[in-house]
Amino acid sequence: MFTTVALAQQANHGKDSRKYFVSTLTKIAHPVFTSLSNDRLRLDMPVETAPNAYGDRDKVTYLEAFGRTLSGTAPWLELGADATDEGKLRGQYITVALKCIDNATNPKAADFMNFTEGGQPLVDAAFFAQALIRAPHQLWDPLEPRVKQNVLTALKSTRNISPAYTNWLLFTGMIEAAILKFDVEDQADMVRLEYALNKHNEWYLGDGVYGDGADFHYDYYNSFVIQPMMLDILSVLKHKKEILKNWRYKTDYIDNYDTFLERSRRYAGIQERLISPEGTYPPVGRSLAYRVGAFQALSQMALLQQIPDDVSPAQVRCALYAIIKKQMEAPDTYDAKGWLTIGFYGHQPEIGEPYISTGSLYLCTEAFLVLGLPIESEFWSAPDALYTQQQIWGGKKAQIDYAYYPTDKKSKP
Repeated sequence: MFTTVALAQQANHGKDSRKYFVSTLTKIAHPVFTSLSNDRLRLDMPVETAPNAYGDRDKVTYLEAFGRTLSGTAPWLELGADATDEGKLRGQYITVALKCIDNATNPKAADFMNFTEGGQPLVDAAFFAQALIRAPHQLWDPLEPRVKQNVLTALKSTRNISPAYTNWLLFTGMIEAAILKFDVEDQADMVRLEYALNKHNEWYLGDGVYGDGADFHYDYYNSFVIQPMMLDILSVLKHKKEILKNWRYKTDYIDNYDTFLERSRRYAGIQERLISPEGTYPPVGRSLAYRVGAFQALSQMALLQQIPDDVSPAQVRCALYAIIKKQMEAPDTYDAKGWLTIGFYGHQPEIGEPYISTGSLYLCTEAFLVLGLPIESEFWSAPDALYTQQQIWGGKKAQIDYAYYPTDKKSKP
């Protein structure tokens, strides 16, 4: 139905890097979008599971694949179609993505997704909601009224699922944020939304890092879920500020958005420093099968043009390029039909936790959020630059790193 951009073998400057990002993202997303748009995702997608997997992964893996892929591609799609080769390709993917949304939420479709059975659908309905929030002009506005109603019904149906007392609170918050943004006839459940923000603010540990619940976990969940979802929820609150005032909603979180943004800036700076000169990073913590999705937070802050002052956009571009090339080109990362396989570097099913299956793996698309920046932006137009570890291990001028302390402690909600 649509073509793919040829995979670039080497990126010498920003425009070549962008071609590589586009070609890699579309290589990952193509099987998911093609099959679901044709209402045959259940027929086409293999369901590989980790050893000792939880049961019934086949009931949840399809929404995982769709919600996560759409969330990662949404900023790129939001740029819309244009007359360039990339713009034409985007237009094709937008058309296909809209058909995917229809099939995923239409009870009469073969690929109608499970939004209610078990706990996992809450997670991936949230990624689906996040995608709509990230690309409202391309993924929501063009939908027929029938499809919009199906989407809202599907999202609201997840309210019967109780979240764990961890980062899962943000999944309920993200879904309510989408309802707040898009449902003109009903009010979102602001208790669910604000509770997620309240608890994570309480769980802030300092230096740009949140606990996953009351405990600190040395993993990438600040990037997989916590920081990106907090900022996306807050972006909806900012957009709806006047309506919320009419509801007599306290605007503490809206007015203190910069507090959360500064924490995320610091965390993005930490993430940039984690990337080695060879394009590797520490395989620490759970969910390593999400691969480069571990750097969603860095990519999101680059997208928002909010990276730390001592890090250039070109540094971030080159750092992200290095890990994407290293990890996504590892042998056996894809099966013979182009579906992702379980692993961190290539095919390593033993690295998957019991909740990991084929659909889970598509969280890797979150590393590509920077494609939502137009090609004219500094991120893509600036010359290549050495990122921090390349500078330090190359004997270049080193940059001192500092812990983050808020300058205005009264700004905390």
